[in-house]
Formats: sequence, C-alpha cells, structure tokens
Amino acid sequence: MTGARTNLLGFSPVQLIEYCKTLDEKAFRAKQLQRWIHQFGVSDFEKMTDLAKSLRGKLEKCAEIRAPKVLKDHTSADGTRKWLLDVGQGNAIETVYIPEENRGTLCVSTQAGCAVNCLFCSTGKQGFSRNLTTDEIVGQLWMAEFAVRQSRDIAEGKPERQISNVVMMGMGEPLFNFEASVNALKLMLDDNAYGLSRRRVTVSTCGVVPMIDRLAKECPVALAVSLHAPNDRLRDRLVPLNRKHPLSELMAACRRYLEYAPRDFITFEYCMLDGINDTDEHARELIRLVKSGSDPVSCKLNLIPFNSIPMPGLKRSSDARITAFAKLLLDAGIVTTVRKTRGEDIDAACGLLAGEIKDRTRVRERMAESGIFPVSVVENYRFQNNC
Repeated sequence: MTGARTNLLGFSPVQLIEYCKTLDEKAFRAKQLQRWIHQFGVSDFEKMTDLAKSLRGKLEKCAEIRAPKVLKDHTSADGTRKWLLDVGQGNAIETVYIPEENRGTLCVSTQAGCAVNCLFCSTGKQGFSRNLTTDEIVGQLWMAEFAVRQSRDIAEGKPERQISNVVMMGMGEPLFNFEASVNALKLMLDDNAYGLSRRRVTVSTCGVVPMIDRLAKECPVALAVSLHAPNDRLRDRLVPLNRKHPLSELMAACRRYLEYAPRDFITFEYCMLDGINDTDEHARELIRLVKSGSDPVSCKLNLIPFNSIPMPGLKRSSDARITAFAKLLLDAGIVTTVRKTRGEDIDAACGLLAGEIKDRTRVRERMAESGIFPVSVVENYRFQNNC
C-alpha cells in the first residue's frame, strides 16, 4: 500500500465494494463508508466509528476523501454564496449556492471552461481547459453541503440535508463530459449518499442531441435546454452548437426525452438580449417552435435577464420588454417565468461564472464573424480589452 492515496469521493457504490474487496473487507463495509462520506461529511477515517479499527487503519494508509481546494469564498448581499475552487494546473471553477425559503439550490460546474462559446456567456469567454472528474463534480456538493451546515452551526453527525436541489448549470457543458457527469448524478441520487429526487436534479445543456438521448436512457433527471433563440439563423450566431444540432433535431430530442423524464416538461432557458432576441416577432416564432405540429413540446420558458459582461453590443432587455415578451408566451398557454437575478454583486449570477481565467477564445474575431455586432462595436471591444 504505497504511492498516492486513492480519493474515494467520486466512487460509485460498486466501485466502493470493489475497493473494499482489495482490502480484504466485506461488501457491507462499502455502504457504511459511503454513508460516512456523503451523509455525514466525514473525511477522517478515525471518526468513522462503526468501521472496524483494522479497516480504519488500512484506509488511513491508502485512501483519502478530498474535494477541490477552496481558493475564495464570497457571500452576496442576498445570501447567495460562491466558491472559487482549485482544480489544478492553473484552472479554477466556480460553485454557487442559492438559499431560498423552502429549498437550497447548488449550481455545480462540470468542466474547467467551456467549448460551446456562446457569445453572451463569461464562461465561454475563457475557452475550454478540461473535463472535471467525478470526484471534482461530486466534491462541489460535498464541500458546499457541509460548509453550509457549519455556517448554520448544525451539530456534526446529524445528516440534516441543507442542499435540496442541484443544477448542472455552472461552468461547462455537462453532456460534453458525459461519463463523469452521469456518475456524479447517480451518486447524488443514491439513497446511501445524498438521496436527492430526480425531479430536484437538473442537467442544463446547449443541445447535444445524441447525449440527450443517452441521458434519457441512462440517468433521466430534469432537463433544461439553453435555447436563447427561436430560429436557426439567430441561434447559429448565439449558440454555435446549433450549427451541428439545429432546432428541428433539438426539439425532436426533447420530445423523446419526455418519455423518460421525471417531470412532464422541459425547461427552456432564454437569455433576454435587448434588440437581438426579444421582439414580439421573436416571441411569436418561439411559440410556433414549441407548439407547432401534432406533437408540441411540453415545456416551461424561463426568461433570464442578461447579466452584463464586458462586451459592448450586448445589453439586458428592459423590464417592460421582458414583461411584454412573457405576456405573449403566457397568452399562448406556455408556462413562463422570469428568473430572479441572484448573486450579481459577486458575479455568481447566470452567465457570469468564469473561474478567473484569461480569455482564450478569439472573442473579437467571433464577434465580427457573428454578424450581430457592427464593426464599430467590435473595434470598441478591441480597444477597451486590448485584444
């Protein structure tokens, strides 16, 4: 038992059983170990009192429970809490906790950076570094759950759950890191780990159609789709992934997903950009998109006021415009909500997670190529940001 210690934080129940076997221990020890790790948040094997002393000794020599290191911990005026976590080699990710009266929601990251490059998103601005491992994804929930417990002075050893909802809406595209994301989801759902309901765990995707189908069969949870445009021409520019998986394919995948989903609707996320995707005609196109044909997509529209990033030419739609847009959707019988912006003062709001990593995305060239922004705006961005 020499060399680096094995991090057990991301181990599935089966992997834990197999690991215990390598230590000449019975399978039931894996269940005990899993509860200590995920339900009680214990990382010191000596405190796992119902494990045999001999097993605790073995684990001390060859294993560990290690979440990503916290670099920064900020709390917003509205109670939203954001952690900056070190995932090595100059990469940092962000995790956000949003407390509400009847629930606590954790927004977790699945990649360091993002390869999708949506033009209005700070995370895409930094480029893509790498996929996170299962222990790095689960480690965000493990770290946040027990940090919140400590802040509320809940006695150690009481599995009083603080985080009731998890959304994979942080940095990265979860379905581009499918294996690690699904393994993390399964741990979140496991009764001997976090025991979350499938309805309370959400994967947000920009529309990776083949992986949406695979998720439906392997681990169906609530699904949110980052839509942001009602037609292919505009979505090609805002969400470049649309060029590979256009709206017709995406809508068909959403219909298929509903056959497996724990909810009877898909959430469509729609970032409201002044003068770009927020007109009455855009709303009417959106209605046709989700309600057309003999098989409309059962959905909820979540309108997201744009959280400004340093990119001239992009502006948040006015409150009046958002209200008018929402009314058209509601009048058409589509459940529509406007997301309340949380944590904006600490850059924890939707679209602002960037991990404090340099821009590596040729943003000026992409702005020019998009056709959305006039030349003067692109040149102004180059001047202001020295890129």
